[in-house]
Amino acid sequence: MSGPTASDEDPYSAREGKTVTEVNNEAVRRVFVGADGRWARIPAKRSKRLVLLDRLAQEFELGQIYSEPEVNAIARLRHDDVAAVRRYLVDEGFLDRRDGFYWRSGGTVDI
Repeated sequence: MSGPTASDEDPYSAREGKTVTEVNNEAVRRVFVGADGRWARIPAKRSKRLVLLDRLAQEFELGQIYSEPEVNAIARLRHDDVAAVRRYLVDEGFLDRRDGFYWRSGGTVDI
């Protein structure tokens, strides 16, 4: 059984066939992500920040181990405050770390 779609919640939605969550996530990305893919700022509200972090986590390959400079390089593609982005990725469970190495431990996975 699938979840409610945008058209169930809002019959006037131009995004028929998408779930409410997908529509909300797109709205968050439109507000916080520029045309170049960089974040205008890191959202203060956790639910909005999680949308961006989940998308960023998909840039990390499952099963691959990354050094801190490699994580910083990927984070820098989205925002200049790489320490904050890296910390959020770890604190929210998208990445795990040990002895200066990181690996993807969460986030959406395409199947």
